[in-house]
Amino acid sequence: MLKDNRPTLLINARLIDPSCDLDGRGGVLIHDGVIAEAGPGVGKSHAPEGAEIIDCAGKVIAPGLIDMRAFVGEPGAGHRETFASASQAAAAGGITTIICQPDTKPVTDNSATVDFVLRRARDTAVVNIHPMAALTKGFAGEEMTEFGLLKAAGAVAFTDGARSVTNAQVMRRALTYARDFGVLIVHHTEDPNLAGEGVMNEGELASRLGLIGAPSAAEAVMLERDMRLVALTGGRYHAASVSCTESLDILRRAREAGLAVSASASINHLTLNENDIGPYKTFLKLSPPLRTEDDRKELVAAVASGLIDVIMSDHNPQDVEVKRLPFAEAASGAIGLETMLSAGLRLVHNGEIELTRLIRAMSTRPAELLGLPGGTLRRGRPADIVVIDLDTPWILDPADLKSKCKNTPFDEARFTGRAVRTIVGGRTVFEQV
Repeated sequence: MLKDNRPTLLINARLIDPSCDLDGRGGVLIHDGVIAEAGPGVGKSHAPEGAEIIDCAGKVIAPGLIDMRAFVGEPGAGHRETFASASQAAAAGGITTIICQPDTKPVTDNSATVDFVLRRARDTAVVNIHPMAALTKGFAGEEMTEFGLLKAAGAVAFTDGARSVTNAQVMRRALTYARDFGVLIVHHTEDPNLAGEGVMNEGELASRLGLIGAPSAAEAVMLERDMRLVALTGGRYHAASVSCTESLDILRRAREAGLAVSASASINHLTLNENDIGPYKTFLKLSPPLRTEDDRKELVAAVASGLIDVIMSDHNPQDVEVKRLPFAEAASGAIGLETMLSAGLRLVHNGEIELTRLIRAMSTRPAELLGLPGGTLRRGRPADIVVIDLDTPWILDPADLKSKCKNTPFDEARFTGRAVRTIVGGRTVFEQV
Protein backbone atom coordinates (compact mmCIF):
# COMPACT_ATOMS: atom_id res chain seq x y z
CA MET A 1 0.00 0.00 0.00
CA LEU A 2 1.36 3.43 -0.93
CA LYS A 3 2.24 5.73 1.94
CA ASP A 4 2.31 9.52 1.99
CA ASN A 5 5.21 11.35 0.42
CA ARG A 6 6.19 13.46 3.43
CA PRO A 7 9.90 13.84 4.31
CA THR A 8 11.41 10.55 5.42
CA LEU A 9 14.68 9.88 7.21
CA LEU A 10 16.25 6.43 7.20
CA ILE A 11 18.98 6.16 9.84
CA ASN A 12 21.39 3.78 11.58
CA ALA A 13 21.94 1.62 8.53
CA ARG A 14 24.84 0.36 6.48
CA LEU A 15 24.78 2.44 3.30
CA ILE A 16 25.95 0.78 0.10
CA ASP A 17 26.20 2.88 -3.05
CA PRO A 18 28.54 1.48 -5.72
CA SER A 19 28.14 4.66 -7.81
CA CYS A 20 30.31 6.58 -5.34
CA ASP A 21 32.16 3.71 -3.60
CA LEU A 22 30.15 4.19 -0.41
CA ASP A 23 30.00 1.38 2.14
CA GLY A 24 29.56 2.62 5.70
CA ARG A 25 27.07 3.49 8.40
CA GLY A 26 24.83 6.51 7.92
CA GLY A 27 21.43 7.67 6.81
CA VAL A 28 19.33 8.95 3.91
CA LEU A 29 16.94 11.90 3.92
CA ILE A 30 14.15 11.81 1.33
CA HIS A 31 12.18 14.93 0.45
CA ASP A 32 9.77 15.62 -2.45
CA GLY A 33 10.51 12.21 -3.95
CA VAL A 34 14.25 12.73 -4.29
CA ILE A 35 17.30 12.09 -2.13
CA ALA A 36 18.06 15.28 -0.20
CA GLU A 37 21.02 13.97 1.81
CA ALA A 38 22.81 10.64 2.07
CA GLY A 39 26.00 9.66 3.78
CA PRO A 40 27.81 8.76 6.99
CA GLY A 41 26.95 12.04 8.71
CA VAL A 42 23.20 11.98 8.11
CA GLY A 43 21.24 11.50 11.36
CA LYS A 44 18.22 12.73 13.30
CA SER A 45 19.45 16.31 13.25
CA HIS A 46 18.81 16.38 9.51
CA ALA A 47 15.10 15.57 9.84
CA PRO A 48 12.76 18.50 9.09
CA GLU A 49 9.66 19.04 11.21
CA GLY A 50 7.03 16.37 10.63
CA ALA A 51 9.41 13.94 8.97
CA GLU A 52 8.92 10.21 9.34
CA ILE A 53 12.01 8.74 11.00
CA ILE A 54 12.69 5.07 10.32
CA ASP A 55 15.38 3.31 12.34
CA CYS A 56 17.07 0.78 10.03
CA ALA A 57 19.51 -0.56 12.62
CA GLY A 58 21.05 -3.80 11.44
CA LYS A 59 19.84 -3.27 7.89
CA VAL A 60 21.40 -2.21 4.59
CA ILE A 61 20.20 0.75 2.54
CA ALA A 62 21.02 0.55 -1.18
CA PRO A 63 19.81 1.98 -4.47
CA GLY A 64 16.65 0.21 -5.65
CA LEU A 65 17.31 -2.74 -7.93
CA ILE A 66 16.85 -2.43 -11.70
CA ASP A 67 15.82 -5.63 -13.44
CA MET A 68 17.06 -5.42 -17.01
CA ARG A 69 15.12 -8.38 -18.45
CA ALA A 70 11.55 -9.21 -17.45
CA PHE A 71 8.52 -10.36 -19.42
CA VAL A 72 5.25 -8.61 -18.60
CA GLY A 73 2.19 -9.89 -20.42
CA GLU A 74 0.52 -6.61 -21.29
CA PRO A 75 -0.58 -6.11 -23.97
CA GLY A 76 -1.89 -9.49 -25.10
CA ALA A 77 -0.95 -11.93 -22.33
CA GLY A 78 -2.37 -10.42 -19.16
CA HIS A 79 -3.30 -13.90 -17.94
CA ARG A 80 0.43 -14.51 -17.40
CA GLU A 81 1.37 -11.17 -15.85
CA THR A 82 0.13 -7.59 -15.74
CA PHE A 83 1.97 -4.40 -14.92
CA ALA A 84 0.09 -4.31 -11.63
CA SER A 85 1.04 -7.85 -10.58
CA ALA A 86 4.60 -7.63 -11.91
CA SER A 87 5.20 -4.36 -10.09
CA GLN A 88 3.89 -5.75 -6.81
CA ALA A 89 6.19 -8.75 -7.21
CA ALA A 90 9.11 -6.46 -8.05
CA ALA A 91 8.49 -4.26 -5.02
CA ALA A 92 8.47 -7.34 -2.77
CA GLY A 93 11.87 -8.24 -4.21
CA GLY A 94 13.44 -4.79 -3.75
CA ILE A 95 13.20 -3.96 -7.46
CA THR A 96 12.25 -0.34 -8.14
CA THR A 97 12.58 -0.42 -11.95
CA ILE A 98 11.54 -3.11 -14.43
CA ILE A 99 12.82 -3.13 -18.00
CA CYS A 100 10.09 -5.01 -19.83
CA GLN A 101 10.61 -7.01 -22.99
CA PRO A 102 8.84 -6.38 -26.33
CA ASP A 103 7.46 -9.94 -26.59
CA THR A 104 3.90 -8.63 -26.49
CA LYS A 105 0.81 -9.02 -28.67
CA PRO A 106 1.13 -6.91 -30.73
CA VAL A 107 4.94 -6.81 -30.65
CA THR A 108 6.33 -3.56 -29.23
CA ASP A 109 7.75 -2.44 -32.55
CA ASN A 110 5.97 0.90 -33.01
CA SER A 111 5.54 4.15 -31.11
CA ALA A 112 1.88 3.51 -30.31
CA THR A 113 2.63 0.29 -28.43
CA VAL A 114 5.52 1.92 -26.55
CA ASP A 115 3.14 4.71 -25.55
CA PHE A 116 0.53 2.17 -24.42
CA VAL A 117 3.09 0.37 -22.24
CA LEU A 118 4.20 3.62 -20.59
CA ARG A 119 0.65 4.86 -19.98
CA ARG A 120 -0.62 1.52 -18.71
CA ALA A 121 2.36 1.13 -16.41
CA ARG A 122 1.98 4.68 -15.09
CA ASP A 123 -1.68 4.00 -14.26
CA THR A 124 -1.34 0.57 -12.66
CA ALA A 125 2.26 -0.12 -11.54
CA VAL A 126 3.86 0.80 -8.21
CA VAL A 127 7.43 0.68 -9.57
CA ASN A 128 9.08 2.32 -12.58
CA ILE A 129 8.51 0.56 -15.91
CA HIS A 130 10.63 1.18 -19.00
CA PRO A 131 10.11 -0.75 -22.24
CA MET A 132 12.64 -2.15 -24.64
CA ALA A 133 11.43 -2.02 -28.23
CA ALA A 134 11.75 -4.70 -30.88
CA LEU A 135 14.95 -4.79 -32.90
CA THR A 136 13.18 -6.03 -36.04
CA LYS A 137 9.58 -5.56 -37.17
CA GLY A 138 7.34 -8.31 -35.89
CA PHE A 139 10.42 -10.17 -34.59
CA ALA A 140 10.80 -11.45 -38.14
CA GLY A 141 14.54 -10.75 -38.19
CA GLU A 142 14.32 -9.14 -41.61
CA GLU A 143 13.56 -5.41 -41.34
CA MET A 144 14.77 -3.03 -38.63
CA THR A 145 12.35 -1.00 -36.57
CA GLU A 146 12.42 2.81 -36.48
CA PHE A 147 15.08 3.34 -33.81
CA GLY A 148 14.78 7.12 -33.73
CA LEU A 149 11.00 7.22 -33.37
CA LEU A 150 10.94 4.43 -30.80
CA LYS A 151 13.68 6.06 -28.74
CA ALA A 152 11.75 9.35 -28.80
CA ALA A 153 8.62 7.48 -27.68
CA GLY A 154 10.43 6.14 -24.62
CA ALA A 155 12.17 2.87 -25.55
CA VAL A 156 15.39 2.48 -23.56
CA ALA A 157 17.00 -0.23 -25.73
CA PHE A 158 16.30 -2.59 -28.61
CA THR A 159 15.97 -6.37 -28.58
CA ASP A 160 14.09 -9.22 -30.21
CA GLY A 161 13.57 -10.75 -26.78
CA ALA A 162 14.26 -14.49 -26.69
CA ARG A 163 14.86 -14.60 -30.47
CA SER A 164 18.23 -14.22 -32.16
CA VAL A 165 18.69 -12.21 -35.34
CA THR A 166 20.31 -14.81 -37.55
CA ASN A 167 20.77 -12.54 -40.57
CA ALA A 168 24.22 -10.99 -40.12
CA GLN A 169 23.48 -8.17 -42.56
CA VAL A 170 20.41 -7.11 -40.58
CA MET A 171 22.42 -7.16 -37.36
CA ARG A 172 25.20 -5.17 -38.97
CA ARG A 173 22.72 -2.48 -40.04
CA ALA A 174 21.11 -2.47 -36.60
CA LEU A 175 24.45 -1.93 -34.87
CA THR A 176 25.30 0.85 -37.33
CA TYR A 177 22.02 2.66 -36.68
CA ALA A 178 22.41 2.04 -32.95
CA ARG A 179 25.75 3.83 -33.09
CA ASP A 180 24.22 6.78 -34.94
CA PHE A 181 21.20 7.07 -32.61
CA GLY A 182 23.16 6.40 -29.43
CA VAL A 183 21.06 3.38 -28.42
CA LEU A 184 21.89 -0.03 -26.98
CA ILE A 185 21.32 -3.31 -28.83
CA VAL A 186 20.45 -6.19 -26.50
CA HIS A 187 20.72 -9.57 -28.19
CA HIS A 188 19.77 -13.11 -27.22
CA THR A 189 22.80 -15.10 -28.36
CA GLU A 190 21.72 -18.52 -29.57
CA ASP A 191 22.07 -19.99 -33.03
CA PRO A 192 18.63 -21.61 -33.42
CA ASN A 193 19.84 -24.08 -36.02
CA LEU A 194 22.68 -25.30 -33.83
CA ALA A 195 20.49 -25.42 -30.73
CA GLY A 196 17.93 -27.38 -32.73
CA GLU A 197 15.30 -29.06 -30.59
CA GLY A 198 17.50 -29.14 -27.50
CA VAL A 199 15.63 -28.74 -24.22
CA MET A 200 18.53 -28.76 -21.74
CA ASN A 201 22.31 -28.47 -21.71
CA GLU A 202 23.99 -30.97 -24.00
CA GLY A 203 26.09 -33.45 -22.09
CA GLU A 204 26.13 -36.60 -20.00
CA LEU A 205 23.15 -35.61 -17.84
CA ALA A 206 20.92 -34.91 -20.84
CA SER A 207 21.86 -38.32 -22.26
CA ARG A 208 21.03 -40.07 -18.98
CA LEU A 209 17.68 -38.29 -18.79
CA GLY A 210 16.92 -39.17 -22.40
CA LEU A 211 16.53 -35.51 -23.39
CA ILE A 212 17.84 -33.69 -26.46
CA GLY A 213 20.66 -31.34 -25.52
CA ALA A 214 21.48 -27.86 -26.79
CA PRO A 215 25.25 -27.31 -27.01
CA SER A 216 26.85 -24.28 -25.39
CA ALA A 217 28.46 -23.72 -28.79
CA ALA A 218 25.07 -22.47 -30.02
CA GLU A 219 25.53 -19.50 -27.70
CA ALA A 220 29.23 -19.01 -28.33
CA VAL A 221 28.94 -19.09 -32.13
CA MET A 222 26.30 -16.35 -32.17
CA LEU A 223 28.19 -14.23 -29.66
CA GLU A 224 31.43 -14.55 -31.63
CA ARG A 225 29.64 -13.42 -34.78
CA ASP A 226 28.16 -10.44 -32.95
CA MET A 227 31.57 -9.37 -31.62
CA ARG A 228 32.89 -9.30 -35.20
CA LEU A 229 29.95 -7.08 -36.19
CA VAL A 230 30.49 -4.76 -33.23
CA ALA A 231 34.12 -4.36 -34.30
CA LEU A 232 32.92 -3.62 -37.84
CA THR A 233 30.29 -1.03 -36.87
CA GLY A 234 31.26 0.52 -33.54
CA GLY A 235 27.75 0.02 -32.14
CA ARG A 236 26.90 -0.48 -28.45
CA TYR A 237 26.05 -4.11 -27.72
CA HIS A 238 24.74 -6.05 -24.71
CA ALA A 239 24.61 -9.84 -24.56
CA ALA A 240 21.22 -10.53 -23.02
CA SER A 241 21.94 -13.74 -21.11
CA VAL A 242 25.33 -15.44 -21.15
CA SER A 243 25.46 -18.88 -19.58
CA CYS A 244 28.70 -20.69 -20.43
CA THR A 245 32.46 -20.47 -20.10
CA GLU A 246 33.00 -20.18 -23.87
CA SER A 247 30.98 -16.95 -23.93
CA LEU A 248 33.12 -15.48 -21.17
CA ASP A 249 36.27 -16.08 -23.19
CA ILE A 250 34.71 -14.26 -26.15
CA LEU A 251 33.60 -11.32 -24.00
CA ARG A 252 37.04 -11.06 -22.43
CA ARG A 253 38.73 -10.79 -25.81
CA ALA A 254 36.18 -8.21 -26.97
CA ARG A 255 36.80 -6.07 -23.88
CA GLU A 256 40.56 -6.31 -24.35
CA ALA A 257 40.04 -5.11 -27.92
CA GLY A 258 38.22 -2.04 -26.61
CA LEU A 259 34.77 -2.90 -27.98
CA ALA A 260 31.68 -1.30 -26.44
CA VAL A 261 30.19 -4.57 -25.21
CA SER A 262 28.50 -5.56 -21.97
CA ALA A 263 26.62 -8.62 -20.76
CA SER A 264 24.03 -9.97 -18.35
CA ALA A 265 23.62 -13.29 -16.61
CA SER A 266 20.39 -14.44 -15.01
CA ILE A 267 20.22 -15.12 -11.31
CA ASN A 268 19.14 -18.67 -12.22
CA HIS A 269 22.38 -19.41 -14.06
CA LEU A 270 24.41 -17.92 -11.20
CA THR A 271 22.79 -19.98 -8.44
CA LEU A 272 21.58 -23.18 -10.13
CA ASN A 273 23.04 -25.79 -12.48
CA GLU A 274 21.78 -28.58 -14.71
CA ASN A 275 21.78 -31.08 -11.83
CA ASP A 276 19.01 -29.09 -10.13
CA ILE A 277 16.64 -30.25 -12.87
CA GLY A 278 16.62 -33.57 -11.00
CA PRO A 279 13.57 -35.67 -11.85
CA TYR A 280 12.48 -33.54 -14.83
CA LYS A 281 11.52 -30.37 -12.92
CA THR A 282 9.97 -28.25 -15.64
CA PHE A 283 10.16 -25.06 -13.55
CA LEU A 284 13.92 -25.29 -14.25
CA LYS A 285 13.51 -25.56 -18.00
CA LEU A 286 15.03 -22.27 -19.15
CA SER A 287 16.38 -20.56 -22.25
CA PRO A 288 19.35 -20.62 -22.36
CA PRO A 289 19.37 -23.90 -20.42
CA LEU A 290 21.05 -24.33 -17.07
CA ARG A 291 24.68 -25.34 -17.60
CA THR A 292 27.26 -27.29 -15.59
CA GLU A 293 28.50 -26.40 -12.11
CA ASP A 294 31.83 -25.36 -13.63
CA ASP A 295 29.99 -22.94 -15.91
CA ARG A 296 28.07 -21.55 -12.93
CA LYS A 297 31.24 -20.94 -10.96
CA GLU A 298 32.87 -19.21 -13.93
CA LEU A 299 29.82 -16.97 -14.35
CA VAL A 300 29.95 -15.94 -10.68
CA ALA A 301 33.67 -15.19 -10.98
CA ALA A 302 32.89 -13.08 -14.05
CA VAL A 303 30.36 -11.04 -12.07
CA ALA A 304 32.87 -10.61 -9.26
CA SER A 305 35.51 -9.34 -11.70
CA GLY A 306 33.10 -7.09 -13.61
CA LEU A 307 33.34 -9.04 -16.87
CA ILE A 308 29.60 -9.68 -16.55
CA ASP A 309 28.02 -6.30 -15.91
CA VAL A 310 24.45 -7.12 -14.92
CA ILE A 311 22.50 -9.70 -12.95
CA MET A 312 18.86 -9.89 -14.06
CA SER A 313 15.86 -11.99 -13.09
CA ASP A 314 14.86 -13.18 -16.59
CA HIS A 315 11.32 -13.14 -15.17
CA ASN A 316 9.15 -15.22 -17.52
CA PRO A 317 5.80 -16.25 -16.02
CA GLN A 318 4.22 -19.36 -17.50
CA ASP A 319 0.88 -20.79 -16.42
CA VAL A 320 0.17 -24.33 -15.29
CA GLU A 321 -1.12 -25.49 -18.68
CA VAL A 322 2.27 -25.04 -20.36
CA LYS A 323 4.49 -26.04 -17.41
CA ARG A 324 2.78 -29.16 -16.05
CA LEU A 325 3.83 -31.16 -19.09
CA PRO A 326 6.61 -33.64 -19.90
CA PHE A 327 9.95 -31.79 -19.76
CA ALA A 328 10.51 -31.82 -23.51
CA GLU A 329 7.07 -30.35 -24.17
CA ALA A 330 6.93 -27.77 -21.38
CA ALA A 331 7.46 -24.06 -22.07
CA SER A 332 10.76 -22.48 -21.06
CA GLY A 333 10.94 -19.82 -18.39
CA ALA A 334 10.73 -19.10 -14.67
CA ILE A 335 9.55 -16.19 -12.56
CA GLY A 336 12.21 -14.29 -10.65
CA LEU A 337 11.26 -10.77 -9.62
CA GLU A 338 10.63 -11.68 -5.98
CA THR A 339 13.63 -13.97 -5.57
CA MET A 340 16.42 -12.25 -7.53
CA LEU A 341 17.83 -10.42 -4.51
CA SER A 342 17.50 -13.26 -2.01
CA ALA A 343 19.04 -15.76 -4.43
CA GLY A 344 21.86 -13.29 -5.06
CA LEU A 345 22.48 -13.01 -1.33
CA ARG A 346 23.27 -16.72 -1.34
CA LEU A 347 26.39 -15.83 -3.32
CA VAL A 348 27.28 -13.17 -0.75
CA HIS A 349 26.79 -15.47 2.24
CA ASN A 350 28.81 -18.20 0.50
CA GLY A 351 31.70 -15.79 0.02
CA GLU A 352 31.50 -16.01 -3.78
CA ILE A 353 30.83 -12.31 -4.35
CA GLU A 354 30.92 -9.10 -2.30
CA LEU A 355 27.67 -7.35 -1.43
CA THR A 356 28.80 -4.12 -3.09
CA ARG A 357 29.46 -5.98 -6.33
CA LEU A 358 26.03 -7.64 -6.15
CA ILE A 359 24.29 -4.27 -5.75
CA ARG A 360 26.35 -2.80 -8.57
CA ALA A 361 25.30 -5.62 -10.91
CA MET A 362 21.64 -5.41 -9.89
CA SER A 363 21.28 -1.64 -9.74
CA THR A 364 24.08 0.77 -10.58
CA ARG A 365 25.37 -0.86 -13.75
CA PRO A 366 21.94 -1.35 -15.41
CA ALA A 367 21.23 2.34 -14.77
CA GLU A 368 24.52 3.32 -16.39
CA LEU A 369 23.98 1.15 -19.46
CA LEU A 370 20.42 2.37 -20.04
CA GLY A 371 20.95 6.00 -19.09
CA LEU A 372 18.46 5.88 -16.21
CA PRO A 373 18.59 8.23 -13.19
CA GLY A 374 18.42 5.42 -10.61
CA GLY A 375 21.10 3.07 -9.32
CA THR A 376 22.54 5.61 -6.91
CA LEU A 377 22.02 7.36 -3.56
CA ARG A 378 23.42 10.64 -4.84
CA ARG A 379 21.76 13.87 -3.79
CA GLY A 380 19.00 15.05 -6.15
CA ARG A 381 18.40 11.64 -7.71
CA PRO A 382 15.02 9.85 -7.46
CA ALA A 383 14.45 8.28 -4.06
CA ASP A 384 14.33 4.70 -5.37
CA ILE A 385 15.69 2.73 -2.44
CA VAL A 386 15.71 -0.79 -1.03
CA VAL A 387 16.22 -1.64 2.64
CA ILE A 388 17.69 -5.12 3.04
CA ASP A 389 17.83 -7.42 6.04
CA LEU A 390 20.84 -9.59 5.30
CA ASP A 391 20.28 -12.10 8.06
CA THR A 392 16.58 -12.95 8.23
CA PRO A 393 15.95 -16.63 7.32
CA TRP A 394 12.85 -17.56 5.36
CA ILE A 395 11.40 -20.32 3.21
CA LEU A 396 9.75 -19.54 -0.09
CA ASP A 397 6.10 -20.56 -0.25
CA PRO A 398 4.83 -20.20 -3.84
CA ALA A 399 1.38 -19.34 -2.47
CA ASP A 400 2.83 -16.14 -1.03
CA LEU A 401 4.25 -14.92 -4.33
CA LYS A 402 2.63 -11.84 -5.82
CA SER A 403 3.25 -12.82 -9.43
CA LYS A 404 0.20 -14.19 -11.25
CA CYS A 405 2.14 -17.35 -12.17
CA LYS A 406 3.99 -19.49 -9.65
CA ASN A 407 6.64 -21.18 -11.84
CA THR A 408 9.54 -20.48 -9.51
CA PRO A 409 12.70 -22.61 -9.62
CA PHE A 410 13.08 -21.89 -5.89
CA ASP A 411 9.95 -23.70 -4.67
CA GLU A 412 10.32 -24.20 -0.90
CA ALA A 413 13.93 -22.99 -1.03
CA ARG A 414 15.61 -21.72 2.14
CA PHE A 415 16.96 -18.18 1.91
CA THR A 416 18.84 -15.86 4.24
CA GLY A 417 18.17 -12.19 3.59
CA ARG A 418 15.46 -10.25 1.77
CA ALA A 419 14.09 -6.79 1.00
CA VAL A 420 12.13 -5.45 3.96
CA ARG A 421 11.20 -2.05 2.53
CA THR A 422 11.05 -0.74 -1.03
CA ILE A 423 10.72 2.96 -1.76
CA VAL A 424 9.92 4.37 -5.21
CA GLY A 425 9.97 8.11 -5.77
CA GLY A 426 9.93 8.67 -2.01
CA ARG A 427 6.89 6.45 -1.39
CA THR A 428 7.01 3.14 0.42
CA VAL A 429 5.51 0.62 -1.99
CA PHE A 430 6.42 -2.50 -0.01
CA GLU A 431 7.10 -3.19 3.65
CA GLN A 432 7.78 -6.59 5.11
CA VAL A 433 5.63 -7.16 8.19
